[in-house]
This record gives sequence, structure tokens and C-alpha cells, in this order.
Amino acid sequence: MIFAVGAIVAITASIVNAADNVTVQLKWVTQTQFAGYYVAQDKGFYEAEGLNVTIKAGGPDIGPMSVLAGGGADVAVDWMPSALAAREQGFANVNIAQPFAGSGMMLVCRKDRGVNSVADLKGKNLYVWYYGNEWPFLSWMNKLGLATDGSDGGVSVFRQGWDILPLTQGDANCVSAMAYNEYWQVLAEGLTPEELTVFKYEDEGVATLEDGLYVKEENLSDPAFVDRMVRFVRASMKGWKYAEANQAEAAQIVVDNDDSGAQTVEHNTIQMGEIAKLTAGSNGALSEADFNRTVSSLMTGGSDPVITKMPSGAWSHVITDQALK
Repeated sequence: MIFAVGAIVAITASIVNAADNVTVQLKWVTQTQFAGYYVAQDKGFYEAEGLNVTIKAGGPDIGPMSVLAGGGADVAVDWMPSALAAREQGFANVNIAQPFAGSGMMLVCRKDRGVNSVADLKGKNLYVWYYGNEWPFLSWMNKLGLATDGSDGGVSVFRQGWDILPLTQGDANCVSAMAYNEYWQVLAEGLTPEELTVFKYEDEGVATLEDGLYVKEENLSDPAFVDRMVRFVRASMKGWKYAEANQAEAAQIVVDNDDSGAQTVEHNTIQMGEIAKLTAGSNGALSEADFNRTVSSLMTGGSDPVITKMPSGAWSHVITDQALK
């Protein structure tokens, strides 16, 4: 009997040790923007694929491409502008999956400060996120023929921090926002939807792909790595579809995984409802048309575009072709 118990323990330990490790670096802090990964972990989808997944939260001082390049993660969640900029600058990364089919970026403006339509943007103070998030905005301004240097007939652009106070407490006419996050912060500050003019980048034709999965290009030549990524993407997409269908539960799972204690179930439940709109319809495979639209937007951002030539080899279906069988 002692031998039998020992054998069982040994077999169990062997199974645990056989699990393949995968580290994923998120673009931002723990929130339902990344619900699919937390759900996949919580519901055992990764474990069922023989994976031991470590999810690393991001933040304002953490660049997913830098972490990936430095070997701090096997796969990173990032926006395509950052990934393509890094690729053109010499870091060969590849998009292997695209859980987000839509863009949540928007410019939120106050009607009482004179913004009711696109035509009203001229001469206004616009606050914009940088760190690679400014490119869709610059492309849009270029498309509208509006200079962004504050000159007559153009717009005045200010670097926006990670809040919406310039709109609610300052002199900003408009601020950058995500449909699932900052927009709701604006409403929480007392402004109503009727008092706001919202320009969705998707509607303006300049949206770029967000929250894709990226790996080092060189790693795709390793069959063992490819196998791990196939299982990771398959389990992650199962997590995303579960999160879409069980939004309140997904929000609770995310909050349970937030070590900072800053997240609330109420906020993340609202956020999950908006996130589900962006992942709906995506099976994880990158759309080539969406890739080309993103590249076009990035190459037409005025005098200093984020990329200067059409990328080659920047995405691959080698993982999703196997993961989605």
C-alpha cells in the first residue's frame, strides 16, 4: 500500500512537471480588457492544454514589446502600432493571433465647449495619448487636413496622462478615451451622454488593431514553441468566448486576480460588456484586410508616420490555423 501511494504521488508529480510553461505580458493593468486570459486560467482551460501560464500585468512604465524583446515573456499583448514600429526599428516580432476584432479608441468632446461635429474640431484643444497610441489620431487629423501644431486652421494637441481630468476639470475640448474604460470615467464625473460628442476611430476609418498576441519571429522556427503557442491560443480563445457569454462571472474572476485592490466588480462588469463587443465575431485569426487598414493608417499620419514602408512577415496564421481546427 505504501508503494502504491508513493507511485501515485510520483505519477502526479510527473504530470505537474510535464506542464509547459508560458509567460504572457499584458499591455495594461489587470482589468477585463484581458478577461480571456484570466478566465482561461481560472476555468482550467490552460491546464487542460498541459500549460502552466503566468500572466504578468502591465502598466504605464511597462512596454510589452520591450519585455518580449528582453526575454521576459513568451508572448505579449500589444497594439499593432507599437508592434509594427518596433519591427521597423529592428525587433522582429510577429502577430500570431488577434482576439480583438474591433477598436475601442475614441475622442470624447464636450458640446458646451463647442464640439458638435468633425467640422468643430478646428481650433480646439485636444488631449491625446502618446507612447504609440497617437498614430490613429494623427492619421485622422491628416485625413481631415488639420495641422496638429497649433497653427491657424489646425488643432492644438496636448499630451494626455492616464486620466480624463482635462475634460472634466480643465480646458480641454476633447480627450482620448477607450469605449470600455475612460468614457465611463467621464460619465462617473457627472457628464451625461447627451452632453458629449463622441468620435469613434472605427467610424472615422482610422482605427488600428488593438490587443493582438505577439511573439519573437525567431521562436516560430522552434516546433516545440509553436506547439505551446497553438495550445495557448486555443485555450485563450476558449477563455474569451466564455467571458463573452458569462460577463459578470468574468468580471469577478478578473477582480479576484487583481493584486492592487483597485478594481471593482461593478466597473469591470460594465467594462466587460464593452470588451465583448470588440471580441465578438473574432475566432482569434488575424484578418488581412484589418492588417492592411492598420498599416494604411500608420503610414499616413502626417510628416512623421510611425512606419515608412509596408511590413513584410509581421503576421502569421501558422498558430491559429492549427489552434482553430
